[in-house]
Amino acid sequence: MTKLDLELQPLTISYASQPDLGSARRLIVLIPNLEADLSAVIQRVWELANVTGAHIKFLGLCNDAAQEPSLRRSLITMTAIANYDNVSAEAEIMVAKDWVETVKSHWRPGDMVVCFSEQRAGLLQKPLSQILQSDLNIPLYILSGLYPQKDSSSNWLTYVAAWTGFIAIIIGFFVLQTRIDLLTKDWTRTGLLLLSVAFEFWAIQLWNRLFE
Repeated sequence: MTKLDLELQPLTISYASQPDLGSARRLIVLIPNLEADLSAVIQRVWELANVTGAHIKFLGLCNDAAQEPSLRRSLITMTAIANYDNVSAEAEIMVAKDWVETVKSHWRPGDMVVCFSEQRAGLLQKPLSQILQSDLNIPLYILSGLYPQKDSSSNWLTYVAAWTGFIAIIIGFFVLQTRIDLLTKDWTRTGLLLLSVAFEFWAIQLWNRLFE
């Protein structure tokens, strides 16, 4: 973990690889919703772009189409403000839940991905930065102090709900597979068991995506 001194609050930076900051092509800034202090985000990202000479791409992600208009208006405003002096910016909205696939489809060699240290995803609510580094192995800027911490009781309830559903899926398919084993035989048993395992895996993946 490396520290970069700026005039504003300290900026924490983490790299999945060792990039050349001076050759950064774009800063892809991940904006999940409207909870962050967007004015501070603009200023911090603008300073990064000014230092690296990179083009800014604000990438918004919302899992509810009803949220898209308000998020789009905010990103248009952010883009207009960030387009200042020698820095250029653009924005794009994606209606999806999976940051990994979204980033994978937009990232190109030479790009830097900017995310918040407080952003979390997945069933275990791991930091998004860790997930991106593990799954994509791309260079990241991790901004801290701009995204409000969620209420701990809300996080706890989400965690319990996620694991309750996860356990229920496992128990439900275990009961189903037991019935298949008792009531069928030979190739029919094998075929149905394999099919049930495939559906079990699909159900777990689907449930996990609901909490990303």
